[in-house]
Amino acid sequence: MKSHIDATPEWPQSLWMHSAPPEPPNASLTGDHTADVTIIGAGYTGLRAALRLAEAGTRVVVLDAGDVGFGASGRTGGQVNPMMPFNAPDRIRQLIGERTFGLLAEQSLNSADEVFDLINTYQIDCQARQKGWLRVNHSAAAHEKAVNDARIWNAIGAQMEIVGADEVVALSGTRAYRSGMVNPRGGAVHPLMFVRGLAQAADQRGARIFGQSAVRKLSKSGDRWTVETAQGKVTSDWVVVATNGYSDALIPKLASSIIPISPIQIATEPLSDDLLSAILPQGHTISDNRRVIMYARREPDNRLVYGGHGEPDRQGNLTGFDWLIKDAERVFPQLRGVVWTHRWGGRIAITNDYLPHLHEPQPGLIIGLGYNGRGVAMSNVMGRVMAERVLGASPESLPFPVSSIARVPLRNLKLLGMPLVIRWMRFLDYLETR
Repeated sequence: MKSHIDATPEWPQSLWMHSAPPEPPNASLTGDHTADVTIIGAGYTGLRAALRLAEAGTRVVVLDAGDVGFGASGRTGGQVNPMMPFNAPDRIRQLIGERTFGLLAEQSLNSADEVFDLINTYQIDCQARQKGWLRVNHSAAAHEKAVNDARIWNAIGAQMEIVGADEVVALSGTRAYRSGMVNPRGGAVHPLMFVRGLAQAADQRGARIFGQSAVRKLSKSGDRWTVETAQGKVTSDWVVVATNGYSDALIPKLASSIIPISPIQIATEPLSDDLLSAILPQGHTISDNRRVIMYARREPDNRLVYGGHGEPDRQGNLTGFDWLIKDAERVFPQLRGVVWTHRWGGRIAITNDYLPHLHEPQPGLIIGLGYNGRGVAMSNVMGRVMAERVLGASPESLPFPVSSIARVPLRNLKLLGMPLVIRWMRFLDYLETR
């Protein structure tokens, strides 16, 4: 059976790996072990669950085919943005019902605050800053939708503010957008330092974390689960699966329940104060609402990180960086001619309904995934929620409805046609931004 994580990352060119303090790898699993809970995946979801469980006195083993943060958690754009993406509030109500919508809306709107509170509680050194999130509108239709959505979200406590073109320029340094929405709860972290900080906090409370330990087999005998790697195995009462965009055939149908996409990022060399002074001067993160979005942030060493959508080629290498540089120079003409020193990416999970999914296919087996571009904030919520379920919370009390694993309709066709779809969406975005 294949590993649950890709073994060919764009890792050497990652700014996060370049700028994070060096850290020795975790040992691989060898021999036979017992635990109360085995967690598969050492990213935000798995480690947040491990931390909560270890604090409750639960014996926890965490396994990862790479190591802490090797997947999307260590390669993300690092924006901590609250609010569910894609779906308007009324659509979410239709999908999950009024009661669960109230729970999920509350968790979503508070998700960024929860991350920053977590960082403060455990004193995680990850360059955290909660300066607000600016989401900008590229067209009149996008502006109208943003105004309507903000009105509904604000009615349940979102604290969003719509700003005009002049204020967008003052807050961002770009004249490429008509208007924007400011969410003061948003912010940024150094994503690799944050996920390593979660691991350290969990380790200090008794969780055992193993790297280079791909799970090859999962089986159950009576009420106990056995998770097997190449050199060891763990027997436990519960298994928590937190593999998200790197899910494979370990759990039947799980990989086919998501569409994996590959966000990519680029980073400049450290820029002069004169050049960078007008770009995001108050420290906001920024993203837009085009079909093929951009997102950007300033770094403490005066670099600018700019992200968007990439695609793996037939050899598995990520592409789209040249287009991303051109887009960055279109949005921020000040950047023309700067040196882009880093380029990297990862893999996230998109679900068919654009909502996070929580599955419990068998007693003692729980799965959480599908953050649809809100992974830094919502994966931490999911990890905590799954831990609460393991500790005895009823399914009805959870903010995510427990659902069956279902294949994305026409998934293979969608994956095959994705490059053409992305080009078409870029063309539509171009028409709307002219």
